[in-house]
Amino acid sequence: MTLFRKMKFTLGAALLVGLAACGGGGGGDSAAGSGTLRLALTDAPSCGYDAVHVTVAKVRVHQSSSAGDADAGWSEVVLNPARRVDLLSLTNGVLMELGQIPLPTGKYTQMRLVLADNSATQPLANSVLPTGGSEVALKTPSGQQSGVKTNINIDIAENKMADFVLDFDACKSVVQAGASGQYLLKPVVTVIPRYVSGVQGYMDPALGAGVTRVSLQLNGTVVKATVPDSTGKFLLQPVAPGNYTLVMAAPGRTSAVVTGVPVAAETVTPLASAAAPVVLPPSASASAAGTAPADTLVRALQPLAVGTVEIDGQYVNSVTGAYAFSLPVSAPLVAAYAAAPAPLVFSADAPAAGRYTLRASLPGFADKDAVLPALNAGGAATANFTFP
Repeated sequence: MTLFRKMKFTLGAALLVGLAACGGGGGGDSAAGSGTLRLALTDAPSCGYDAVHVTVAKVRVHQSSSAGDADAGWSEVVLNPARRVDLLSLTNGVLMELGQIPLPTGKYTQMRLVLADNSATQPLANSVLPTGGSEVALKTPSGQQSGVKTNINIDIAENKMADFVLDFDACKSVVQAGASGQYLLKPVVTVIPRYVSGVQGYMDPALGAGVTRVSLQLNGTVVKATVPDSTGKFLLQPVAPGNYTLVMAAPGRTSAVVTGVPVAAETVTPLASAAAPVVLPPSASASAAGTAPADTLVRALQPLAVGTVEIDGQYVNSVTGAYAFSLPVSAPLVAAYAAAPAPLVFSADAPAAGRYTLRASLPGFADKDAVLPALNAGGAATANFTFP
């Protein structure tokens, strides 16, 4: 069996699956009572794919962050039979319920999301359909065959339910393997509580469904992301209460940023409306490309007067180490939050036009930044990253 690495959560319409919950204690004292863990799966937006299928077999949890795959003390939520799902159908608040399991009270610090293997009888259990291409199997690195550990911090209280969502970022989890036509699955998943709170808004539907990326960010780090549907509506949920920056970006379009977006407990914050959606004007683009070691995540950050935001991000090609971005050169549009139906008043951040910093992140090393020269229409910049 294969499985995932990091982890995240969302709320909304549920796709229910048949499952069986099984497993022993998570290392706690059953005499102290028990609670319940409930889990669901959702997805952040993909990029360049029409479908990304994974087949979920089980989720395992343990009270020890150092427990090995074969150690005692694991508890499991098992899907029987394993469920194949297109991750790209799990956007805008849609969930696939994975099930629930009673657990001894205590703190659980390790989780593993286990996928079924591609096999002779099910060769496309995990697969990707590139836009304009044919469906191909997703391969998983050999190091994931026994399961990749994910650290969590979940408290199971007596007679209480701990409700969490695994948010899978398909865009950053599917990695090209050179020019072979093959793809690797290097899961980027985040685990968070199933909050009711979030943000709902509207983009111009003329931008095209599945093209525009909408994200809530804190200090340039994406907290939750999705894509608008065919009507332009988007839902970012679940999101922890707080104040966020909302970023909207699409190929060949000027980026738009809304600051000070409030998210209150048990509330979905409105932004724009179907009658007055956010419009992203056309923009010329420039390219930024280079190389970095395998497993490096490269993010295109744009420094604005109101703070830095992420415009795009991707893992490098697993064989060649190459990455490439097409970035808008028009000045990004910035507005302070106004509750719908009040209009958002955007103004251009002229000094930020064509200005980007590329940040490379490789596990085990400190991040590295490359500040690019100002990009003009049709221009190009190169940044190659090396790590000691």
